[in-house]
Amino acid sequence: MNRRTLTQWLTLAALLLPVAGPAWAVDEAPDALIDRLTKEALDTISNDKAVQAGDVGRIMTLMDERVMPYLNFQRMTASAVGPGWRQATPEQRSRLESEFKTLLVRTYAGAMSQAKNLSFQVKPMRSAPEDKEVIVRTVITGRGDPVQLDYRLEKTPGVGAGWKIFNLNVLGVWLVDTYRSQFAQEINAKGVDGLIAKLVELNKANAAAKPAKG
Repeated sequence: MNRRTLTQWLTLAALLLPVAGPAWAVDEAPDALIDRLTKEALDTISNDKAVQAGDVGRIMTLMDERVMPYLNFQRMTASAVGPGWRQATPEQRSRLESEFKTLLVRTYAGAMSQAKNLSFQVKPMRSAPEDKEVIVRTVITGRGDPVQLDYRLEKTPGVGAGWKIFNLNVLGVWLVDTYRSQFAQEINAKGVDGLIAKLVELNKANAAAKPAKG
């Protein structure tokens, strides 16, 4: 599996959850959460022609409406940005989150079509009731060799907060790690504003290459 294919799988895993339904009770176990969301996601993808076609507008809408309750996207972005995150102002952080999300969706929207005709299994999870962070391991089958997708979740405080995903792993590679080195290069060369400008440039290029539908 080459780097691009691997990254597409990682991003597909990230985009697989947005199309699930509304949040359940706060005490839902993390493995039960991933099991439910993945089932609902695969069912929705199989019936949503716009998502199957890689419609960026549709995927962005679904992501805004349905993925954010289950992701700590600020933590994901901060991890991808690395030490530069501490230098960023609140406005810069907001821009980084927005552009990073757009980068993920626009770059790999076409990967959503790969979610058709897939099946999955959640592996038994080893954890203690007091654990604040866990890894839920799943195996996706249906397109060649089985692919292991791991979800790292944190238990967030507050009523109704529940478990939130903050990283994804395919075959030993974490999603945020695929971006950290290149983000660091931009920050070292041109600062946080330079990274934001680079993300804007990449997003414009991706939009021009494959215009959003609808």
